[in-house]
Formats: sequence, C-alpha cells, structure tokens
Amino acid sequence: MSLQAMSPSIAEAPPAAAGPLTPPGSWREPASHFLTVLDSPWYSALVDLQDTITSATVAFWSERGVRFGHLPVTTGSVSSPMGLGSDSLPVKIDLFGAPTYLADSMQFSLEYLCRLAPRGAYYLMPSFRGEAPDATHLCQFFHSEAEIPGGLDDVLAVVEEYLRHLVTELTARHADVIRAAAGSLDHVTALLAADGPFRRMTFDEAVAALEGDPRFVVQEDGWRNLTRAGERELMDRFGEFLWITHWDALAVPFYQRRDARGRVLNGDLLFGPGEVVGAGERHIDGAEVTAALGEHAVPAEEYDWYVRMKTRSPLRTAGFGMGVERFLMWLLGQRDIRDLELLPRVNGSTILP
Repeated sequence: MSLQAMSPSIAEAPPAAAGPLTPPGSWREPASHFLTVLDSPWYSALVDLQDTITSATVAFWSERGVRFGHLPVTTGSVSSPMGLGSDSLPVKIDLFGAPTYLADSMQFSLEYLCRLAPRGAYYLMPSFRGEAPDATHLCQFFHSEAEIPGGLDDVLAVVEEYLRHLVTELTARHADVIRAAAGSLDHVTALLAADGPFRRMTFDEAVAALEGDPRFVVQEDGWRNLTRAGERELMDRFGEFLWITHWDALAVPFYQRRDARGRVLNGDLLFGPGEVVGAGERHIDGAEVTAALGEHAVPAEEYDWYVRMKTRSPLRTAGFGMGVERFLMWLLGQRDIRDLELLPRVNGSTILP
C-alpha cells in the first residue's frame, strides 16, 4: 500500500513553521519550569500531540471491541517485584497506615478485566518507578497498555497495527510539528510505507550477532540481558522497529509464559531510544504462575490472588506496554525524555504545581 493511500494528508501537509521547534530544557529548573511552559511553543505542541495519542488510542481499541477499565493507581502486587528478572524498583507508600505500592503497570488488572471483557482491555495512565530519572527514563511516565485473548504472535501483530495507526493519525494532524522538531518526516513516512510485519530476531540470534560483547550483553549465572548500548548496536546494524523475542527465562519477570525450549514467549520492540514496547504471553493457570514465582525467587503472598484468579478462570492472554514519552522521543527526534514531560516529577522531591 502506498503512503498516499494510507494517509493522503501526509503528502499534502503544510510546510513547517519558520525555524526548528526545540525544547527549552526548563525541567532543569523545576521551581520555574511551569512559568516557562506558559510561553513555550514546545509545550503547547506537546499538549496537542498528547491529545491526539489519547483520542487515537481510544478509537483504535474501540473499533476492536477492547474495553477501557477505570483502575486504581495503587496495588499490592507490582509487576516488577524484587526478584529475578525484574528491571525496575517499585514505589512503596504508606496509605493511612497501610503499606501499598503505586502501580508500575496495570498488566495484572488488565488480565483480570480480560475475564470480564472477552475482546480484551486497555489502559492509558501513569506508571511509577523507583529509579532516578535519566535521558531515557522517567520516575512517572504514561503507559499505553493492553491485554488481549491469544498468544505472542497475536499481540505482536496488534502492537504493529497500533503503532501504524498512531503514526498515521499524528502525522495527518501534526506533520508541521513533527517536521519542525525532528528535522524531517522521513522516519514516519518510512514506517508507514513499509509493507509486512516488523523484523523479528530471537534473543539467542541477537546475542550471536553481538558476539557476546560485554559492552552489549550482560552475562549472569543462568541468564543474559542486553545493555542500552546493545539495543543501539542492534538498531544500527538491523534497523529500527526490530523485535527481540524469546528471552532467557530469568531475564524477565515471572509472569511471562515459556515455550517448549524454556525460552520466554515475549518480545521487546526497539526503535528510537531503544526498548519502547514490551510484550508477552502470560501463564494460563495458577499452577504455571506458582512454579514461575518459585523459580524467580518472588515471595508468593502478594500474588496469591493472581494464582487464585488463574486457577478459577484459566485463560490464554497476551499483552503489551508502550512508554508514551519514549514513543514521542522517536516521533520528535529527541534525545532526552525529560523534555517530553509537561510537569516534571522526581522521586524524593516535591515539585509544584
């Protein structure tokens, strides 16, 4: 399908505004950041982009009969608990004397909603992480998540449809902004003009291509992982929009199902700053979850409800989460994710408003 057929307004988009669109970097001065925002073309454009991402996401899932759930941001069961395979720190709070967590993901709740909504469930809301922010990581970021019936191939395909839908809508409505920020529309036109599914590479193939170079591959007892430099090296060699699938079991959290070889039924999608989307197939029943909790050395108490749910209602589902600000880094050609946050939030700091 031609680019013109997919989105006629892209080729007819108006010329970019005079001069480049650049972020002011005002997050470095959090006390006065909100005042800079009031007069900033960058942040005005960011609000427009966020609005389109929201409306396009709702339209995409509504057309497929996937339901939005109104879910709490507190939980007793984080999806990255302290244990093998977890790559983030949970944010624990005291809620009127009751220890709880701010949600790092709504995956478990979306799995719950899949038992109520046969076509699946989705969510576009904040997630909270305990690590310090850096150029590709925020303490609080917006997470576009969905869970659908089916397996790994099903969810990888729907992620690709969703991304093309988002980019089509964003480019149709905001081509001038994207061009002014990124310097051109080449990256979006290339994505939309490409036919077929994104390229896939297994984790074993990725490690072999990188020759196990310690700059790119972390080697631990029983599992391996990619460094950010490794992600960049793979994109440099094989291109963006590259799926890395079937990771070592102990390199990812306990909730991912395995294939017959013991590799995980999951995939990380690399583009822009690196991993932007994480996807995977979930355990079907309580017995599978119980075994995985033990293998990952995760205390089972906080996940007893999850085991009971899957024992009572076994279901094959798969889901994904996309970091919205990381997606915007790619769309706008930016190098620092902190420029994509309307109001900065840093763990351990009170920032107004």
